[in-house]
Amino acid sequence: MKYDENSYDALLERIFLISPSVQNVGFAPDAYKPGLEGMCAFSRKLGDPWKRFRCIHVAGTNGKGSVASMLASMLTCSPCEAAELLTGGSAPRNAPPGPTGPNTVHLRVGLYTSPHLTDFRERMKVITDRGWRMPTKRQVWDFFQKYDTSGLSFFEMTTGLAFWWFAKQKVDIAVIETGLGGLLDSTNIITPELCVITSIGLDHCALLGNTRAEIAVQKAGIFKSGVPAVIAAEDPETAPVFRAKAKALGCPLIFADHEPSSVDEDTILRRMDLQGPCQRQNLHTALIALKTLGYAPDIPAIEKTAKRTGLRGRWETLCKKPGVICDIGHNPPALQLNFSRLAAMERNNLIIVYGIMADKDLERIAPLMPADASYILVSPDTPRAMPHHSLFQKLSRLRPGLNLREAPGVADGISLALSMAGPRDLIYIGGSTFVVTEAITYFDNLQ
Repeated sequence: MKYDENSYDALLERIFLISPSVQNVGFAPDAYKPGLEGMCAFSRKLGDPWKRFRCIHVAGTNGKGSVASMLASMLTCSPCEAAELLTGGSAPRNAPPGPTGPNTVHLRVGLYTSPHLTDFRERMKVITDRGWRMPTKRQVWDFFQKYDTSGLSFFEMTTGLAFWWFAKQKVDIAVIETGLGGLLDSTNIITPELCVITSIGLDHCALLGNTRAEIAVQKAGIFKSGVPAVIAAEDPETAPVFRAKAKALGCPLIFADHEPSSVDEDTILRRMDLQGPCQRQNLHTALIALKTLGYAPDIPAIEKTAKRTGLRGRWETLCKKPGVICDIGHNPPALQLNFSRLAAMERNNLIIVYGIMADKDLERIAPLMPADASYILVSPDTPRAMPHHSLFQKLSRLRPGLNLREAPGVADGISLALSMAGPRDLIYIGGSTFVVTEAITYFDNLQ
């Protein structure tokens, strides 16, 4: 079949139909296939492309996408001695000396994250000191014409595509984020230079465990023999799990909250284009990970993480008058931080446009929701969404004092919120990645 835009669109429709993503249908048997057998076999068919570049593996409940993006951004501007460490002493592709100084080597960094927001290809990017790019539609097309992906889950084929493309692009190092858990995640076929685990919270409990310790077992599944592991924070429930796994595999274990970064993190946080309640811990974790690799961070690179990597939906400002903020945080730990920050912000009225997936634990989320906000409950455009009328009924029962109203879709909810808001009011949009995706599209189309 000949390539064109229509054939590419038809290919994606077929992929999503035959191998639906967890993002779209949840953890149905045809979308989620735990275990590494299928991924290992597919990787062998591709020639094990991940063996042609170095890797950093990042897992965690919340913050892993931000930490991975920070690492990717900083790795693009690396002091020579660190670049030699990452490339095994061989000279990587060298750009002319830039503003970071004559001893800087500009690395090509692969970045694999999920889920995507507006474009399937967002999951895989090549980051350089000049910015980011995704694979072309033609490159995606060529991959699926060349390789048989029948029987694979969506995430298995996407992971294979990312590794194949990174090898084709001759990246020096790739930062790989797990999709779910770690132990049985498709990305866990790699042997990385460093493992990083961000915060641990209760999410996807039916698959990962009902306690934070049980979930930590799954996250620690990315540990590899002798490979250093950086953990965001030590706490009594999860630390014994990480210590036992590290001891069994001979892994140097570093708890980031015990280590100084030797830079002014408060100043960096004020200047960063990646904002949000979780970013203080995420920043420190990324800095300690880089320190563990043996190099001091490039400050301008980390301050421009979102711009350099194209990361969106993390406490992103979509409008200034009235203030409109969106965030993809959707589980209780992430929402608790977000709602706490909203309570502390200078503003008049607070309006929350909120939608949720039907499988989320609303009983744990409802007590966290600010009592002084006006809520517009919406249904994002996905079969997984909880219908707005069901969300209204359940929240009315769980929190009878909340000021609730409904709108059929995200765009309708945003239009209603904007009509209600004054210039000093604040609108927060969240509860689901799908809600944030539609919000980003809505405001992008206004420009």
